[in-house]
Amino acid sequence: MSLLPPHGLLRALGLMAASIAAYLPPFGAVRADEPCSAVFEVPAAAPGEPVNLGRMKAQLEVYHGCQYGRAIEKVLAEAEAYVEARAPAVGKPAIVLDIDETSLSGWPMLLHNDLGLIKNGDCTMQPQTACGFTAWKLRAQAKVIAPTLALFKAALERDVQVFFISGRFEGAKMRAATVANLRAAGYTGWRELILRTPKPGCGVTCYKRQARAAIAAQGYTIIANVGDQWSDLDPAPDGTSGSYAERIFKVPNPFYFIP
Repeated sequence: MSLLPPHGLLRALGLMAASIAAYLPPFGAVRADEPCSAVFEVPAAAPGEPVNLGRMKAQLEVYHGCQYGRAIEKVLAEAEAYVEARAPAVGKPAIVLDIDETSLSGWPMLLHNDLGLIKNGDCTMQPQTACGFTAWKLRAQAKVIAPTLALFKAALERDVQVFFISGRFEGAKMRAATVANLRAAGYTGWRELILRTPKPGCGVTCYKRQARAAIAAQGYTIIANVGDQWSDLDPAPDGTSGSYAERIFKVPNPFYFIP
């Protein structure tokens, strides 16, 4: 009998949990023979126990297949409406977009990894192998998140400059792969692509705040900042604005967290 590697075992357990879930009381999951109109809900845990990981993963796959796209569309429609209304009143308007899970989707990598985010290692996407997050980005095969592309194009049509600020680390290979992937997805004509250079004591929130400050120092008014992590947005106490941004728009990402 062969043994599955840890990620393969997790995947098997997740599939088993999904099968078992079909015979248990529903927790908002959509069955294969049901429409995607059901409401996603977090599975209930037994008293004194955390939520079962296998069931949570099964629910997340349902959420991605049904509610996720609609939730992103709602947020980006609000962002697009705000940009269209606000841009004419600003001398040098700009917007900031994050890349991963905001402009480009890493869902194939996440699903391949049984919804685990694995930082290092190769990414051949072969069965029973892991796909490292860095290697995935270097493949330059992430698909477009269409509502973000629509916002991007609407901004350019109104002479709003678009800056990508990503947590991807600066390097010749990563920059080339990121540019190629963005262009292949339809993003052309942006003002600047900013990648991260590590600084001791300055995490993602700090790095992105400093990047936005540099944009503002050039005379731009960042009328909208869009990201999937709170570290992308650095929200002010009012929850609607952020550092160096008039408005922030958070798209959902229940799959991983970057502080």
